[in-house]
Amino acid sequence: MRRASWLLAGAIVLVLLSAASVAIGSRTVAWPQVMEALGGQVASLDHAAVVKRLPRTVLALVVGAALGVAGAVMQGVTRNPLADPGILGVNMGASLSVVVGMAWFGLFEAQSMIWMAILGAAVTSVLVYAIASSGRGGASPLKLALAGAALTAVATSFITAVALPRGDISASIRSWQIGGVGGASWDNTALVAPFLAAGLLLSLLSARSLNSLALGDDLAAGLGERVMVARSLAALSSVLLAGAATAVAGPIGFVGLVVPHACRLLAGPDHRWLIPYSAVGGAALLLASDVLGRILARPSELDVGILTAIVGAPFFIHIVRQRKVREL
Repeated sequence: MRRASWLLAGAIVLVLLSAASVAIGSRTVAWPQVMEALGGQVASLDHAAVVKRLPRTVLALVVGAALGVAGAVMQGVTRNPLADPGILGVNMGASLSVVVGMAWFGLFEAQSMIWMAILGAAVTSVLVYAIASSGRGGASPLKLALAGAALTAVATSFITAVALPRGDISASIRSWQIGGVGGASWDNTALVAPFLAAGLLLSLLSARSLNSLALGDDLAAGLGERVMVARSLAALSSVLLAGAATAVAGPIGFVGLVVPHACRLLAGPDHRWLIPYSAVGGAALLLASDVLGRILARPSELDVGILTAIVGAPFFIHIVRQRKVREL
């Protein structure tokens, strides 16, 4: 009951943040006009502002939920408290794949970008785990983080090298790389929704297996778990979530790191509860960051990728210091 109550409270917070998201911007709209616009009226500029902010609000919700769940699943698969789509280089690998598709193959359609992002996320995930697994000790938390940082640096350099000669797309690539939901549209949200839904469903189906994997591979196998199949399905769910989210919003970092750790304080380590909590927490964090970015830089705005980095970087340092992750 306590877990269900906190989850319900989180859903209520999401409703309040969604209301704030459609009301607050360069033009603040009063609540009566917000309700009229949601009812279908478009008779004034206030109504038009609310209608324009609706797809942005929905995209922030689904992308935040996807990144939160992806982080929780990655931490469960790798048994690594530092796992996050940004820290492990998955987001930047997806970004590199999208940029290459745009610059070299002319793939500017949203559907093509989504597939390219998922492909890049999958390839990067395999590379990071392979690099971290080499040598003594296997894929330790620090080695995974270092491998992710190295591949992130390489991907960033390649993105710059690809984008610089292309003046026609370099400005849009730089803006997209920061990470944000300002360019949201109903069409893009509808295109990415099936991938995010599939990733979320796979993660929920993998929840019980992730609980077994947390006990160690040998014990999980002794309990009847097919370890490689379980790990592969869970990893696939995180790749789908992180890749699709990156395709529509850019490489937003640290949501998948901060949210699962915060949710464990309320939900505990059981992934059957942690995954729904992370979905709600990720959506709340990204939506709150988007609203705050509009308030701090009014009449302009700060992209959510900037604010999540401001919150997440100190949290990352705190985890490293607290857990004393020093093995090489």
